[in-house]
Amino acid sequence: MSHSHSDAPLDYRSAGVDIEAADDAKHRLAKLVQSTMTSGARGAFGGFGGMFRVPEGYRAPLLVASADGVGTKIKIAIEAGRHDTIGHCLVNHCTNDILVQGAIPLYFLDYVAFGKLEPPVVEGVVAGVAAGCRENACALIGGETAEMPGVYTPPDYDLAGF
Repeated sequence: MSHSHSDAPLDYRSAGVDIEAADDAKHRLAKLVQSTMTSGARGAFGGFGGMFRVPEGYRAPLLVASADGVGTKIKIAIEAGRHDTIGHCLVNHCTNDILVQGAIPLYFLDYVAFGKLEPPVVEGVVAGVAAGCRENACALIGGETAEMPGVYTPPDYDLAGF
């Protein structure tokens, strides 16, 4: 009787995910994320969900959220080898969408996906995100950094904000 499955191990490494690079990236990002914390931010860096407490004094708060990307500008960041500006741009895209609704940006979440995770690149992106969050007085309360070999071809990556 033949088996239809491979005897290869089912783990991140065999799927092409570099755990050491992920740990390196996490270490690089912790202080950047911490630099954006506001009084409403709750939870710890690296959790599975961002938490935010609406500040005292709001009566019947209505939360406004936005999801956006940076489009083809990401190609310019890759070609220029400068990734902080694209992170900053992303925050401004989302916060501007919130501001035009007459709302105040309170928090932000990011998503960065790579074919091959490059810790210095994700550090640059999140440095820009953190700068944008500080300028807009909103906390970076969560996010996702994904490595998906075969989905993105290095050096390409994708970036979205919420």
